Amino acid sequence: MDEAEAEKASTPHGAWLRDWAERLGDTGAEEIGQANVGMFRQRRVLGTLRPARVAQVREIVASAPPGVALYPVSTGYNWGLGSREPVADGAVVLGLDRLRRVRRLDLDIAVAVIEPGVTQGALAELLAATPYMVNVTASSPHTSIIGNALERGVGLRRQRCEDVAGLEVVLADGRLVRLGNWPDERGRMVPYRHELGPGLMPLFAQSNFGVVTAAVIRLLPRPQALTVIRLTFDASRLARAVDELRRYYGQRLISGVLKIYQPVGDECWAFCCVDGDAELVACARELLMRRAGRSGLFDDIREHAGDDELHEQLQCCLGGDPRLNERVMERWFGAGAPGVDGNPDQGFLFFLPLLPFQGAAVAEARALVREIAAETGTTWTPTVNAISPDVIDLVVSCRFPKGAAAPAHQALDLLYSRFAAAGWRPYRLDVEHMAASGPPDLLKRLKDVFDPLGVIAPARYEPREGPVVDNAARGVCSP
Repeated sequence: MDEAEAEKASTPHGAWLRDWAERLGDTGAEEIGQANVGMFRQRRVLGTLRPARVAQVREIVASAPPGVALYPVSTGYNWGLGSREPVADGAVVLGLDRLRRVRRLDLDIAVAVIEPGVTQGALAELLAATPYMVNVTASSPHTSIIGNALERGVGLRRQRCEDVAGLEVVLADGRLVRLGNWPDERGRMVPYRHELGPGLMPLFAQSNFGVVTAAVIRLLPRPQALTVIRLTFDASRLARAVDELRRYYGQRLISGVLKIYQPVGDECWAFCCVDGDAELVACARELLMRRAGRSGLFDDIREHAGDDELHEQLQCCLGGDPRLNERVMERWFGAGAPGVDGNPDQGFLFFLPLLPFQGAAVAEARALVREIAAETGTTWTPTVNAISPDVIDLVVSCRFPKGAAAPAHQALDLLYSRFAAAGWRPYRLDVEHMAASGPPDLLKRLKDVFDPLGVIAPARYEPREGPVVDNAARGVCSP
C-alpha cells in the first residue's frame, strides 16, 4: 500500500471517497495516471472523481469533509504547464470531462452554452455547416474550450477569455450561480462580455474561487473568403520586420492573431490572415503583398501553395477547423491527445510571457531565450502571437528527452527570473510557478469570501512567499 492509499484508508477522506466512488460507478471514479509531459514533480493525489452531471458536482463540493481539497480539471490536457497535476499534494482531482453537453446552440445570436468536457473539435464539427465558427487554438481538437478560456489561452482569432459571455459556477458551499449574460426562460439574451455593475466573471478565471460547470461562448462569423500569406525573412531583420508587420496589423490588413515562428535557425516565418468579404479579401491581399514587397524586408512572399504543412494547419485553424492539429501531436509525441502525457520519450514545456508589440522587444526576448538555451544546453523556440496592435503573447516552448528533464526545468526557472528582470511577466503559469501577482491581502480576503475552508484548488494562482521554486535543483519526476 503506497502513501496515498494509506492516507485514504486511515482518514475520513477515505470513507467519503469510497462513498462517492460507489455512487459514480467505475467510470466516475476511474483512477487516471498522473504522468505529465512537462515532467513536473508528480503530486500525491488521493483519488479522482468524475461526475457526469452538475448536480453531482454540487453535491461533491458541498459534502467534502474538512481537510479535503478538490482540484477541478476539464479534459486535463494542459500540456507543458502541468497537465492535470494539482498544485499542492493531497488533493482529490475533480475531473469534469464527462460534463460534455452543448446545452444550447443559438445561431441567431451566435452563442453556444457548453460544459467543460466539450472540446474544440466537437464544437467545431457541430458548427461545420453553419455561418459561424468557434475560435480554435493550434492545440489538439480534444482540448477543452472552457478549460483553456479560464486559463486565458490564445486562439487563432483572439484571446479565449474574450469569447466568454457568461459563467455557471459552483461555489465552495455547493451553491450554483450564473454570472454575466445567460439565456432567460424564453431563451433571450445579448452576448455581451461585461456585466452591469462590478464584473464578477473575471474572478473565476485563473483562480480557485469556484468550479465552473458551464459557459456562454460567443461564436465568430465564418468569413466568406480566407487566405493566409507567409512572409519569410532572416532573423537579423526581426526587429524591423515586427515593426513593419505591426503597421499592417494596425491598419487591419491582417485579421485574427498574427503568428511569427522563429525556429532554431535564422529563417523566420510570419503568417498573416486576410479574410472577410471576397472582394475585400482580394483587395487586402494584393495590398498586403505589395507593401511587403516594397519594404525590402521579406525574402519570400506567398499564399498557401499546398506543400507547407504548417501553412495548411494555420489556414484550417483560422477557418475554425482544428482537425489537422492532431497530426502535430502524433508527430511530436508518437501519440494522439490521450497518449501525450504517458509517451515514454518526449517531454514538453511552455513559458508564456507578454511583450509590447515592438520589434526591439521581440528581438531582445529572442536573444534572452537563446542565451538561456545555450547556458543550459537545451532548445527553446519562441513564437510570436500578436493578440492586438499593442500586445504580443510570446509562446516559448521546449521539447526535450524525458531522461534529461533537469536542464529543461533549470532553463524554465531562468526564463521566469530573467524575463521578470526585463519587465516582462507571464500571463499564464505552470504548476511549479503558480504565484499570483495581485495584492496578497486582497486575494486572501477574496478566497476567504468564496472558499473560507480552502476546499477548491489550494495554491492555484495564490500569492506564495519565498523564492521561485527551483524544480531542477529539487529533482523532477522520472519517466
